[in-house]
Amino acid sequence: MESGRLVLVGAPLGNPGDLSPRAARLLAEADVVAAEDTRRFVRLAKDLGIRHGGRVVSYFDGNEPRRAAELVEQLRRGATVAVVTDGGMPSVSDPGYRLVRAAIEAQIPVTAIPGPSAVTTALAISGLPSDRFCFEGFLPRRTGERRARLAALREEQRTLVLFEAPHRLPATLADLAQAFGPDREAAVCRELTKTYEQVRRAPLGELAGWAGSEPPRGEITLVVGGAPGVAARLGTDQLRSAVETVEAGGTSRRDAIAQVARDHGLPRREVYNAVVTGQPPATRLKP
Repeated sequence: MESGRLVLVGAPLGNPGDLSPRAARLLAEADVVAAEDTRRFVRLAKDLGIRHGGRVVSYFDGNEPRRAAELVEQLRRGATVAVVTDGGMPSVSDPGYRLVRAAIEAQIPVTAIPGPSAVTTALAISGLPSDRFCFEGFLPRRTGERRARLAALREEQRTLVLFEAPHRLPATLADLAQAFGPDREAAVCRELTKTYEQVRRAPLGELAGWAGSEPPRGEITLVVGGAPGVAARLGTDQLRSAVETVEAGGTSRRDAIAQVARDHGLPRREVYNAVVTGQPPATRLKP
C-alpha cells in the first residue's frame, strides 16, 4: 500500500480570511485533521464554510508523543494527515516537530501549505532591519535562565524575534533593557491581524516602563534591534550629514535622528549627541 502524506497548514493568526483557498481545500479533503484545539478548528471551518468529511483529532503539547505515533500509523495506511495549530505554521513554537521527524523516519512525504507567520509578520511591520534576523521563540520562564540567555544574545547583530506570554512581558522587557541597554530599539506586536492589533515601537527602557504600568493582553511577538557592530559605527560628521539628508526630505529633526539610529543600529541618544553636541558615538568592539 502506498503511504499517505503529512501536510503542515499555516493557520490564520486572527483574521480567518487569511487562510488560502488551497489550504481550505486541503482541510476539507484530508482524511485526518490534527488540530491543536479542535474547537478552534471547527469554528474556523464554520467561518469559512469548510465542510470537512474526515476525522478531526486533538494534537497538542500534552498528547503529542502518543498522538504522533498514532498519526504515523494512519500515514502508513495511505491517509492524508493535515496538521493545523491555533495560528501560524505548525512546528514553529507550536506542535508538529515530533510528527514531522517521525514521518521522515518512516519515509513518509512531508510538505506544507505556506500561510501566516507571526514571526515574519511582526518583523515586517516592526520598522527594524529585516534583511538578517534570528528567531528565539519563547525565552526561559525562570528569571535566572532568561537572563543567562539574554546575556548570550547581547552581541547578536541580527534583529531578534521572540514570543512572550502577556503576563511575563513586563519582566522580559525589563530584563531585555538591562541586558541590551535601555536605548536598544524594539517593537511589541500584539494581537496581529486581529481586531485590536497594536504595535508599539520604542526603546526597550520605554517599553519596559509602559508594560509595567499597563500590562497588555493577548498574543505577543517581540522584535528587538540587533547589537551594533564595527560596520555600524559612524563618526560625528557622518551622522550629522545623514540626519541632514533625511531632514532635507521634510522630516523633523527628532524623526530624522530616530531614522538614522535605526538605519545604523545605534541608540538614538548617541545620534542626538553627535548632531546636537558634537559628541562622537561610543566605540564598540566587534563580537
